[in-house]
Amino acid sequence: MKLTDIYWHLRSDISKIEKEIEKNIDAEHPVLQEASSHLLKAGGKRIRPVFVLLSGQFGNYDLEEIKRVAVPLEMIHMASLVHDDVIDDAELRRGKKTIKSKWDNRVAMYTGDYIFAKAIEMATHSKRLEIHHVLSDAMVEMCIGEVEQIRDQYDWNQNLRMYFRRIRRKTALLIAVSCQLGALAANVPREHEIMLRNYGYYVGMAFQITDDILDFVGSEKELGKPAGSDLAQGNVTLPALYAMHHDDGMKHSIISLLEDREINKSEMKTIINGIKASGAIAYSKDIADKYIVKSKEALNDLPDIQAKKALIQIADYIGSRKF
Repeated sequence: MKLTDIYWHLRSDISKIEKEIEKNIDAEHPVLQEASSHLLKAGGKRIRPVFVLLSGQFGNYDLEEIKRVAVPLEMIHMASLVHDDVIDDAELRRGKKTIKSKWDNRVAMYTGDYIFAKAIEMATHSKRLEIHHVLSDAMVEMCIGEVEQIRDQYDWNQNLRMYFRRIRRKTALLIAVSCQLGALAANVPREHEIMLRNYGYYVGMAFQITDDILDFVGSEKELGKPAGSDLAQGNVTLPALYAMHHDDGMKHSIISLLEDREINKSEMKTIINGIKASGAIAYSKDIADKYIVKSKEALNDLPDIQAKKALIQIADYIGSRKF
């Protein structure tokens, strides 16, 4: 089953959100307009708006109010990707040139800032004050996560606690907030709002860990970038951390890579094979599976409606992505 099949019943509302995103990134300046459009056309799973929509169905579902949080959340995510690509010096995303690659770092940073600003502008139209508090707190945490990523880049001497804290801020938080804001926009009871936020946090952690696994086991065609790109860009993820702590040879190879900052395809293939042989993939998959279990447990006391079934199916999908 494809991810889009799970929320096929939401296709009309998702289409309206997509059009609203396109409308809101419209810019008078030609470079900002072209760069923002380039980012939008690169596509994406739009999983965060989907979480907003599904969570909103546990309350008073009003698409106009839901849009006021779903669209800003996706725009914040898009803007963070633009900044990430500058930090990582990434040439490709989803198989297409990044904004920093097609233009330059300055255009990329200003485009990201512009999309952030437009997201905040749209969110101001939401009626509930609490929505603004949750959204602003999340943006603060995300910015801290970006700084932590810069700090940790090419640093081989980091631990699991640092890794989990980083992915919480970089990925899990925005998915958790997507669920929470969907609930807030629909006036879902407070206890259900907390359950949905917890679900989003756990599934967000699993989502990032599986992405980090796929970076080592996926093909360039599947990833839209060369395998091992995260490590090549200095981002030490869970599989690499495990391999370094359980294989002295792998630790030496990865440290050499991070210190030299230059590697050819043959060397990266050797490192990837070593990470696989170390048991790192199975270990990381086990951690992701535990988060998936916790995400589904968080939904236990929610009403048994179609949205709950879809959230469970999305969690299962994330947990079963091809390794």
